[in-house]
Amino acid sequence: MHYARMRKLAGFLCKLLLAGSVLAGLLLIYLDAIVSATFTERRWELPAKVYARPLELYPGRRLGMEELKYELRLLGYQPVEQLLAPGEFSSAGATLEFYTRFFAFADELAPAARVRLRFAGGAIQEMSGAGGKLDLYRLEPVQIGGIYPRHREDRLLVQLDEVPPTLQAALLVVEDKNFFRHRGLSLSGVARALLANLRAGRVEQGGSTLTQQLVKNFYLSGQRSLTRKAIEAMMAILLELHYDKRAILQAYMNEVFLAQDGPRAIHGFGLASQYFFGRPLEQLGLHQQALLVGMVKGPSLYSPLRQPERALKRRNLVLELMREAGVITEVEAGVATAMPLDLSRRPRAMNSYPAFLDLVRRQLRRDYREQDLSSLGLGIFTSFDPLLQRQAEQSISRVLDPIDPGKELQTALVVTSFDNGEVRALIGGRSPRFAGFNRALDALRPVGSLLKPALYLNALEQDSRYTLATPISDAPLTVRLENGDEWSPRNFDRQSHDAVLLHRALSRSYNQASVRLGLELGLEPVLETLRKLGLERQLPVVPAMLLGAGAMAPIEIAAIYQTIAAGGFRLPLHTIRDVVDAQGNILQRFPLRYDRVVSAQSMHLLHYALQEVAREGTGKTLYRYLPESFAVAGKTGTTNDNRDSWFAGFSGDLMSVSWVGRDDNGDTGLTGATGALKIWGDFMAMASRRGLAYRVPEGIEHYWVDENTGKLSASSCRGSRLMPFVKGSEPQLSAPCQRLDRGILQWFRELF
Repeated sequence: MHYARMRKLAGFLCKLLLAGSVLAGLLLIYLDAIVSATFTERRWELPAKVYARPLELYPGRRLGMEELKYELRLLGYQPVEQLLAPGEFSSAGATLEFYTRFFAFADELAPAARVRLRFAGGAIQEMSGAGGKLDLYRLEPVQIGGIYPRHREDRLLVQLDEVPPTLQAALLVVEDKNFFRHRGLSLSGVARALLANLRAGRVEQGGSTLTQQLVKNFYLSGQRSLTRKAIEAMMAILLELHYDKRAILQAYMNEVFLAQDGPRAIHGFGLASQYFFGRPLEQLGLHQQALLVGMVKGPSLYSPLRQPERALKRRNLVLELMREAGVITEVEAGVATAMPLDLSRRPRAMNSYPAFLDLVRRQLRRDYREQDLSSLGLGIFTSFDPLLQRQAEQSISRVLDPIDPGKELQTALVVTSFDNGEVRALIGGRSPRFAGFNRALDALRPVGSLLKPALYLNALEQDSRYTLATPISDAPLTVRLENGDEWSPRNFDRQSHDAVLLHRALSRSYNQASVRLGLELGLEPVLETLRKLGLERQLPVVPAMLLGAGAMAPIEIAAIYQTIAAGGFRLPLHTIRDVVDAQGNILQRFPLRYDRVVSAQSMHLLHYALQEVAREGTGKTLYRYLPESFAVAGKTGTTNDNRDSWFAGFSGDLMSVSWVGRDDNGDTGLTGATGALKIWGDFMAMASRRGLAYRVPEGIEHYWVDENTGKLSASSCRGSRLMPFVKGSEPQLSAPCQRLDRGILQWFRELF
């Protein structure tokens, strides 16, 4: 009986062992599939490097020395007393000299070079290089991000050959001395950690190899349990069976967590080098390499930003371990130990401009084939201008911080070069470095009077039916809607006017006159004009649309005003100049159509009225910021209960759209003129280099017109104004002339 029970128990145990073996085998097959299926992709997928525009330098360019220093610091250049190596600059008095690095542009390879500049009057006066005077020099572009075109993750991956050998050796000395001898697990390390934990009475050491740490980061959670530890060990062994040590070490260096930058995690030594030191990994000194290695044990515990003294002690310990292991000499260790932490003045992640990079991602998918974007090591050259971006951020702070220190107001700003449609700067929110909701692209808000220029443009395209001098009634009106309701639009100041000339109705943004004109023209024709200008969104075909009832994003308004600023030429807004693959070949893009959609004559008339907005109308406070001689054009926009404040306009080189509002859609207390216009004016006063200057299109003639009646007048008549007309559309009747009082002396001179 006893023997039978033993046999039965043995059989049960055999079955249990067999079942366990099968389950273990299945688990190993499953884990092996995970390791082999995903590691290669994660290891080799390299981000596309996104670059700003290259800064072009030439004698006569308006550029201050401090602006150039700012750009050089963004590039990671270090200020020194004497130039010795690429990536350095020095200045003395009005002279600045820098030593550039080699850079592969999309169209040429630029060798390292020394360039000297002399400044005077806020501009570059002279420029020279090794061969004498220079007429033009193109500085390497700032890398503003590293993105994966096919998804939203941000990393800055490095190849193992790009990692300094001393950093590699330091990592192994500190974290895994037997890395090149074990097969994923270190039994001695586990035993040592177990003994230390028993002595301490708590978990102090993990005993994990670099391979195990990589497995945990790649595939597992940070939860501590025996089950997770067992799975981690199995996956580490499998990983070592499939891949060589160098591949595993490279993957670890790109994956290890080293810091937290707000909502963004800093993974990998490459990104951490840029974040803490503002320079590529291969340019770090021994003291900086040791600091990064020391942080691996505890990024928060040894953060040089939050715990500088603790980080310094940890760094010096790493240097001592490197000396003991023979990685560095005693002299090198002494020199490095005497160095300060040597952090960048402003630690930053590679992707410091998340709103602009968001737009780049979207336009990559719009303008390029998906299969081309899967290539490794892409270089994306964009139109982004770091100097304009900084000026935009400063303008927002100067205007909003005094009136809203609690940052309840939000904002967005889009800046383009209106002659080619390139987006030069982009603000997606009050905290522009925060990768949150991108209001420039995604905040759909009522636009107020910003759509009125399309309405008046539609009228001006009606041959001779409407001119800038056509009288329009601004009397109260009531419109019966399709559902039977009645709508009675009112002017912002609740005042009504009799007949006003068309140009004045636009520059003063009279709602009643605008609705009357829109109903005369028809809602569909006005919408068609908006579509020609660049509108792609469906708007409600209701009378309130004439006053901006439809919700749009700032980038969409920018597309419309881009066409207006460009004189009737429509070109899609774009950020990408070139995309090159790892071999330097330029990828082919879908062509961007550039079409004239509005006649030059009609657009010239509209520009006249929009300049009047800035000079005399709702935007006249702009000239608190701008010189009187600096011509600009634009339009204010205010929505019901002051929920949204807008301004859109252009100078002779830039077009920009600014918006201010609240995310909860509450009352801002601001109109277009008291909110967004101030940001626009402050920014353009700093950023724009050229006011509007026109060549009058063929077929346009100018006449003096009486401001009250729209009839012909003369320059010597009171209330007269010189206005442009399409030839043949000028007034045919003359108004009575009340002579200007020029004084007796002038009268006497006119007698002779």
